[in-house]
Amino acid sequence: MTITTRDGFFDAMANNSSRVIFDKASIASQTANSFCSFWRGTGQPGQGAIPTTAAVCNDSLLGCTGFTQQTSPATSYFGLLEATSSNASMTLEIHDRLMHMGGLSGTVTTAQTVNLDLDANLATDDLDARKGDANYSDVQWWLEWYTTTGASVVTATVNVTYNDGTSGNLTAQSLNSNRPASLMIPLNWLIPAADSGKFIRDVNTVQLSATTGTAGNFGVTATRYRCGNFLPLANARWTAKWDDLGVPEITNNSCLFAIMLTSTTSTGTLRATGKIVHG
Repeated sequence: MTITTRDGFFDAMANNSSRVIFDKASIASQTANSFCSFWRGTGQPGQGAIPTTAAVCNDSLLGCTGFTQQTSPATSYFGLLEATSSNASMTLEIHDRLMHMGGLSGTVTTAQTVNLDLDANLATDDLDARKGDANYSDVQWWLEWYTTTGASVVTATVNVTYNDGTSGNLTAQSLNSNRPASLMIPLNWLIPAADSGKFIRDVNTVQLSATTGTAGNFGVTATRYRCGNFLPLANARWTAKWDDLGVPEITNNSCLFAIMLTSTTSTGTLRATGKIVHG
């Protein structure tokens, strides 16, 4: 039965929902006020694999939390998120991991192929619906680290294709000396003024200005933000209800994983649970 009223939503939350759990060990050696991915974090869900070539992500991957898939016209919505962290002033975000790739090296200074092409994969795993707006404005793009790439400070130049089919370089991103595993650096804000009003649909290449000193392993990830919860005090449960979350639709095949915006040099242990409502 499809949800058409608020009472119908409350009934489905009580009687037709999937429980989701994120129970993750603390990830150390981070930089305060940075984004940290729990994709490779240990706990529940299990540790996701390091990607290689570009691939579409779906709900079957280890590293994301599963939920009951629906038959149209029924769909799913995030209706409740409760969370606690052992650190204070942390922000938990739940994203749908759309596509990812890895295997980029910190010691290669020529342009490294990424080919993370959402536009060419829209027919796979409900990606067209999962990406949100047709102009790709709902998609968030990241550099994501899987193993550290050394301490030398360099800049990264990312070449992209925009929603109108034109291509260009983003503003060069300085990579500071601390690039630990699980670090995520957002790319959307690097769209230059000359391309203002455009949105990224594909990432083509990444080029480093110099060697970082260690090859390591990093890549590019495309996600869509679905909901979040601010955790102001340590070791206290904070609840975001349906009206706090905005009732985001969770499309079939969504690959839901957690990202933490840190206030200190570790994520702290994370314990979060919630409900995905169906109807």
